[in-house]
Amino acid sequence: MSVVDELLAHNASYQASFDRGDLPSTPSLRLAVVTCMDARMDVLRILGLRPGEAQVIRNGGGLITDDVMRSLVVSQWVSNTKEILLLRHTDCGMTKFDEQELSERVGQHAGGPLRYSLGSFGNSEEDLRASLHALREARELLHRDHIHGFLYDVSSGGLAAVN
Repeated sequence: MSVVDELLAHNASYQASFDRGDLPSTPSLRLAVVTCMDARMDVLRILGLRPGEAQVIRNGGGLITDDVMRSLVVSQWVSNTKEILLLRHTDCGMTKFDEQELSERVGQHAGGPLRYSLGSFGNSEEDLRASLHALREARELLHRDHIHGFLYDVSSGGLAAVN
């Protein structure tokens, strides 16, 4: 049995007791969370959220890319979110590779240069501060007065506020 087959079996069990079909698409807490794709981060449990309370946007490093900005604009303008929480973490894989070297390797494998940046960074907390600043300056966002940053410690489960 493949991993996907196992996941489909889990979904069948989930569907049998599914009772959330009436949740609205607008998050009840009016919150958008931008975070990393790291598999160690169970974002809903870390923040004590339930389905329907927040929109969660994930990518490698929890970076503020063009696509994340697009999602945040839609989140605020269409889904009426008013707060943004950036959640980064310790021991992030985005701090563990040389961007130029990996871009060259992937480009050689793909037969041409990458069309995008991989987004590696040296320090999670410093990059989080830069991302917070960028969001607070993003004029396309309706609500820039409630943007929060936290660093999650993957070894303890704790959160530390970052401004």
